[in-house]
Amino acid sequence: MKPFLTRLSVSPVAAGVLILAVTAFFFLLLPWPVTAGQKNAETPEDIARRLQQNYDQIKSLSFHFSQKTQGELSGRAQQGNGTAWFVKEKKTQGTPGTPGKMRWDYTTPEKQILVSDGVNFSMYFAKLHQMIVSPAETMRTDITYSFFTGTGNLLKDFSISAPNPEFTPGKEDAGRSKVIKLTPKENQSQVSEIHLWVTTDSLIQRIDILDHFDTRTTLDLSDLQVNTLATDDHKAMDALFLYTPPEGTEIIYQ
Repeated sequence: MKPFLTRLSVSPVAAGVLILAVTAFFFLLLPWPVTAGQKNAETPEDIARRLQQNYDQIKSLSFHFSQKTQGELSGRAQQGNGTAWFVKEKKTQGTPGTPGKMRWDYTTPEKQILVSDGVNFSMYFAKLHQMIVSPAETMRTDITYSFFTGTGNLLKDFSISAPNPEFTPGKEDAGRSKVIKLTPKENQSQVSEIHLWVTTDSLIQRIDILDHFDTRTTLDLSDLQVNTLATDDHKAMDALFLYTPPEGTEIIYQ
């Protein structure tokens, strides 16, 4: 099987976001109260720990995004905007449970839809009149995808540390957000390092990912909606996470 990132080389914008797609769901979290004294005393591990605690409470989320990807493989900077939705894996004792789901709708620079119902993962490219379909199971070996499906653990899977100097918040930003660095512990991960901008109320403001090909993808998030999807409404979930492309679309199964 080809590496996760390589399989997404059809579109630089789509390829850049998929690592973010499976990572963003893990990190977009509910507010967590912190006193002024705790804010000053917090270590990167403290921040990661409360993010993990918040993550355990999430059922679904959606947000608007603005993405920028730049590196040797992508050429000049690629930019995109759109909306994303996620549903966390539902675990039921004694039964297989329900797999996690995701959907990214790009409105710019061109229409692209990346969607997984937990069984299949599909990438639709309007400009190419093409949709690529592969089993969602093939992505489970990727460390970031495990976060999206709700099986990952931040402190277990990453080494947590202070940010690189270039990402250290200035005095004007220090009171509004903190930055932590995450380094995957597993060598097979396509991700080299991740930086998270965490607001004082424990929301993610920005995610910056550097992969092993020196491609950097930055995702700015807005209008975050937590636990607003009707996850028990099967018809609503199918309508959102099962995509039928326009007639005439070439479908490629991998």
